[in-house]
Amino acid sequence: MSVSLRKGETVSLQKAAGGGSLSVVRMGLGWDAIKKRGLFGGMKDQSVDLDASCLMFDGGGQLVDQVWFRQLKSRDGAVRHTGDNLTGAGDGDDESILVDLSGLTPAVQQMVFVVNSFTGQNFSQIQNAFCRLVDERAGRELARYELSGSGTHTAQIMSKVTRGGDGWAMTAIGAPASGRTFNDLIPLISPHL
Repeated sequence: MSVSLRKGETVSLQKAAGGGSLSVVRMGLGWDAIKKRGLFGGMKDQSVDLDASCLMFDGGGQLVDQVWFRQLKSRDGAVRHTGDNLTGAGDGDDESILVDLSGLTPAVQQMVFVVNSFTGQNFSQIQNAFCRLVDERAGRELARYELSGSGTHTAQIMSKVTRGGDGWAMTAIGAPASGRTFNDLIPLISPHL
């Protein structure tokens, strides 16, 4: 059964997985573009290009590696972006990042997942945005966080997945930010590590 998280809440992924061992998880990001009023009063579809990224940090809070639309695989091969969705059209996950937990470099203690608009469109132009963590082997959603609040921000620090003595845990962060790529968000991530 999936756990629905609120901002600041943490869930043990081992418990969410029913106590079983997790090996591969998928962070899925989904959103819909808000329809705009057309020239003659009708509603018109628009495209909103959001980009999901995974930033990997060591125990000291230093960036070890990153996966995003310009680097689709981590150096150790354990984290892989499945591709860039330029519109948000369609149901389900619009972008996904796969993580082989057992293959991660041992130095990686935290993975922070962020979303940003490379084109500068802001969150007032999207709706139904979410991130969710899925046990890829079982095909079962473990945790979901609804990305709340539209606004003029162009990015959001969505969540983090942390390695601990009891296994992995997911925390919903939900911090609005501004920036075209993950590089713009690095100073804003530090307080969440």
